[in-house]
Amino acid sequence: MANRYLIVIDMQNDFVDGALGTPEAASIADAVVERARAFDGEVVFTYDTHGQDYLDTQEGANLPVPHCIKGTRGWELIPALDTVRREREARAFEKPTFGSTELARWLAAQNEADPIESIELVGVCTDICVVSNALLIKAVLPEVPVSVDAALCAGVTPAAHDAALATMRSCQVAVK
Repeated sequence: MANRYLIVIDMQNDFVDGALGTPEAASIADAVVERARAFDGEVVFTYDTHGQDYLDTQEGANLPVPHCIKGTRGWELIPALDTVRREREARAFEKPTFGSTELARWLAAQNEADPIESIELVGVCTDICVVSNALLIKAVLPEVPVSVDAALCAGVTPAAHDAALATMRSCQVAVK
């Protein structure tokens, strides 16, 4: 297996068909599942993770829609991806905010042990969590090729998706 990583960002029920679901997120779900199932390398998942106190947080004050509350159906990966996660015994990172510093540090340690050939990100939301994680990873691993598959990402809106892709391109994250 190649030393490549696929990072599946927040493909949770609440972002696909739940509290913050969008038609765009629903439209990429099957293709993300197929990419994760067939990927030649290590697949890693992130979970947007909030507690019952979400509305009392800074994020909750700005986005007053409870979502991805740990232990709820909305917090879980979409069922087909959860199956892939279990079959591959894939690592998962819970993140209380947009980007996962824990994921970035873990990838840096993996790269130190065995240089990473590439890191690809897919998932939701392009303009919030995908861009945040792509830029964190690129900051920690500036010489590792990092890419985002635009067809396997969905933003809050199509315009926000496109703007995030432009931002990532300008920060040396390849957009496929």
